[in-house]
Amino acid sequence: MSTHEQRMSTVKGKQTSSKKKGLNLLSAFRRDQSLYLLALPGVLFFLVFKYIPMWGIIIAFQDYSPFRGIQGSEWVGLQHFTALFGNPDFALLFRNTLAISLLNLILFFPFPILISLGLNELRSVAYKRLIQTIIYMPHFLSWVIIAGLTLLLFAKGTGLINELFALWGWPRVDILTNPDSFWIMVTLQAMWKEAGWGTIVFLAAMASVDTQLYEAARMDGAGRLRQIWHITLPAIRSVIIVLLILRLGDIMEVGFEQIFLMYNGAVSEVAEVFDTYVYRTGIEQGDFSYSTAVGLFKSVIGLVLVVVANRVVKRMGQEGVY
Repeated sequence: MSTHEQRMSTVKGKQTSSKKKGLNLLSAFRRDQSLYLLALPGVLFFLVFKYIPMWGIIIAFQDYSPFRGIQGSEWVGLQHFTALFGNPDFALLFRNTLAISLLNLILFFPFPILISLGLNELRSVAYKRLIQTIIYMPHFLSWVIIAGLTLLLFAKGTGLINELFALWGWPRVDILTNPDSFWIMVTLQAMWKEAGWGTIVFLAAMASVDTQLYEAARMDGAGRLRQIWHITLPAIRSVIIVLLILRLGDIMEVGFEQIFLMYNGAVSEVAEVFDTYVYRTGIEQGDFSYSTAVGLFKSVIGLVLVVVANRVVKRMGQEGVY
């Protein structure tokens, strides 16, 4: 066979292989079309609300005007980022955002794990489901309701807690307008609202642990704490690591709605974060380019932390996000 014939045979083989792959993909789509249709709403959600809006990021490098549009607005390069880093409020915003995020990371993140470990040790299925239902319920309350409940409970003049303190002869406690208690207050709010919902993933991971491991550990004389430490925690370690990496990606996100509702003039020095700052500069003042630059800065910080944390985890021999 000549060289030309060999080349033609190779090309025909590749074309045949590509046709077979196309047919395989088409047959796979037909076979699993119900699953693809089931995933379609989620795909459309991320496409419409997450990926297409990324086109608007370019206004962070423009002097954007709604009247001129993106294509007609003047390019200013890194001017808005320079203004952000040179802003006297930048250090304050960074401190407040980082402090609340670290409190959430230190106190809130392990809290669902501890609750899951406790629920996993319950032997009564009915009692376990009752507790799960109770701790899930706050997740379905809006932050408006949570803020209203906090006001009704802890308002210095008419709050239920302070009324009880006054009835017992104790001094009233100033929580809502005390800058020293603001960070811990919003952290405890988030823990009460979302900790129960966060146990779903950990309980699902614990349910996949082989029960024979616990039986073998009991035969060896291991108590419940040792079983948790040597069996349960290692079994859910990969889930904890993945969720921790994803949480690091949101370290600049502290929840706009919660902070905005609990914000007042007395705590402005500790309550002003990047989320509320973006709202005030972008929505209230109409400086869309500058507020977009602030949002892009937050996103870049989160992306860098996710990439670095994932590489560190990979070098430690664990499974990362990707």
